[in-house]
Amino acid sequence: MLGGKWTYRSYLNDPVLVDGDEKKALALIFGEGVFEFSPAGHDRFHGRLDMGSGFALTLEGRVTRSHGGESYAIVGEGIDGTPTAGWRYDYHCAPGYHWPNGVDQVPSLVGTVIRVKAHGPNSPAGFTASFIAIRQPEAKAA
Repeated sequence: MLGGKWTYRSYLNDPVLVDGDEKKALALIFGEGVFEFSPAGHDRFHGRLDMGSGFALTLEGRVTRSHGGESYAIVGEGIDGTPTAGWRYDYHCAPGYHWPNGVDQVPSLVGTVIRVKAHGPNSPAGFTASFIAIRQPEAKAA
């Protein structure tokens, strides 16, 4: 299910309504990028989160299966020699509900992220946000 590219957006967990204010709504976006996942053996996968401008994390994940379905635990590590060196974020998510009679529904992942390692004075460890990832269409062969 996870293989391929997913558009990732995380959001500040602010319960205040934006009341139609586009600037307030945009200010709630914490991060944005592209998850790219590949299988790495039984119940394992790896990948990358590319946020542009040299900001990227390598990803290692595992699948957990239970009576409630699948969930995914992902560790994102910064890359030496880039602006993310020393970073660590952990992600936990599950597939968005697939409606049996939904029309043109796109697979999604819904979860939370935590900053495990502080980086900079305004980026403390322990900070959390919610996220949604939407599967991108597969590129068609030419």
